[in-house]
Amino acid sequence: MTETLGKTDTLVREIAGTTHAPPPPTRRRRRAVAEEPGKPWMIHVPLVLYLLFTLIPFYWMLVFAVRPAGSTQLVPWPISFEHFDTVWNDIGFGVFFYNSVVMGLGVLVFVTVLSVMGGYALARFKFRGQRVFLLAMLCSQFIPGAMMLIPLFVIFKGLGLLNSITGLVIAEVAFQLPLSLILMAGFIRNISVELEEAAMVDGCSRLRAFFAVVLPQLKPALVAVGSFAFIGAWNNFLFALMFATRQDKFTLPVGLSYTLGEFNTDFGALAAGGVVAAVPVVLVFAVVQRFLVQGLSAGAVKG
Repeated sequence: MTETLGKTDTLVREIAGTTHAPPPPTRRRRRAVAEEPGKPWMIHVPLVLYLLFTLIPFYWMLVFAVRPAGSTQLVPWPISFEHFDTVWNDIGFGVFFYNSVVMGLGVLVFVTVLSVMGGYALARFKFRGQRVFLLAMLCSQFIPGAMMLIPLFVIFKGLGLLNSITGLVIAEVAFQLPLSLILMAGFIRNISVELEEAAMVDGCSRLRAFFAVVLPQLKPALVAVGSFAFIGAWNNFLFALMFATRQDKFTLPVGLSYTLGEFNTDFGALAAGGVVAAVPVVLVFAVVQRFLVQGLSAGAVKG
């Protein structure tokens, strides 16, 4: 059997014009193959550098937050929570945290519900002015939030909504709703109309078909839109700074700005406040990041 295979190999080489076996790859050739584009190290090295560039500021913030006052250690030990006690009890971050949570949850609920209702209307119905409406929604994304301050301030002053969480929720919903509406409409277009029609043929009303067929498939989009609404409201500084002048109505970003003194700054308290403000956002991303990718990719296909 081995002899037969050897004869066959010799015959093939003779037909190909050579009677010698191909030489093994040299070390230079192996190195060239290893350095071809697309190798793992060409992806991993930039990713590691980017990860370090991203995490080092968080590490410094954590170090300043947990090391004792006056310490200059790069690795904090013993760990101290005195700065957290200062920002939470003395500066009032407990009230700021409560205001941010209430504002974020309010924006999450209103943006999610309104974007589902509006997105369904845009995806399933044809009406006059639909393209103009969508174009207006898209163009509103090019308007900076600062340009909305004066009109909203005048309106809120007339309605008595200044220094209230309700006013902050309304302003943030008005700012975030257009993009959420477009994303939700794109996601609903990906859901088969035939499924709704089949449910209505079986006796369901359009509303019942929506709750039974469409809404369960909207889970990734609901999580994506709701998460972005909450995080956007949580991090918003401009509206909270302009529409809330009383300290008991401050949110966390505004509270952080007030830890900066004109001539002196308590960096430990500032870092502890940053940790308090960052932890909820990190937890939200860690829990819902899988749904965020699904929701954004689905909404971008036909958006």
